[in-house]
Amino acid sequence: MAKNKTKRQEDFETEFEEKVLFINRCSKVVKGGRKFSFSALVIVGDGNGRVGVGFAKANEVADAIRKAGETSRKNILDFEIDETTIPHEIISEWDGARVLLKPAKQGTGVIAGSQVRAVLEIGGVKDVVAKSLGCNNPINQVYATFKALSELKNRKETLAARGIEA
Repeated sequence: MAKNKTKRQEDFETEFEEKVLFINRCSKVVKGGRKFSFSALVIVGDGNGRVGVGFAKANEVADAIRKAGETSRKNILDFEIDETTIPHEIISEWDGARVLLKPAKQGTGVIAGSQVRAVLEIGGVKDVVAKSLGCNNPINQVYATFKALSELKNRKETLAARGIEA
């Protein structure tokens, strides 16, 4: 491999897997016709309790995806995983979206809608039951899931702080 790698090449060779969840086309009517712009929602994760989300807009699809990928790498979140599931049940709200996440037995798999499923799978959660209780806007669902994962607490540390032995 070459020693003189550019910054952009290093970004693509990181341990994170990138997934494009949603691309939106917006049009604006101007004097010469329609002008299109695009927005992209991208998540990155390492499959081991780290996930990031990014949303960006640009005049071209490729630029929007690239910008969203860079933003998602800046917003990396470490969250608690209890073997293959999450440590406890949680409900989280973001704007109009409410997301319920429940731990599940090993072998259950990820039972969730498409946006929530993508975030959990790329983060490394293998057994969980999830339900979207609010709106079906993919951006709000992803941010609600992201918020829920950030609020997860370690079961052993919480019980120790309360003075209860597990």
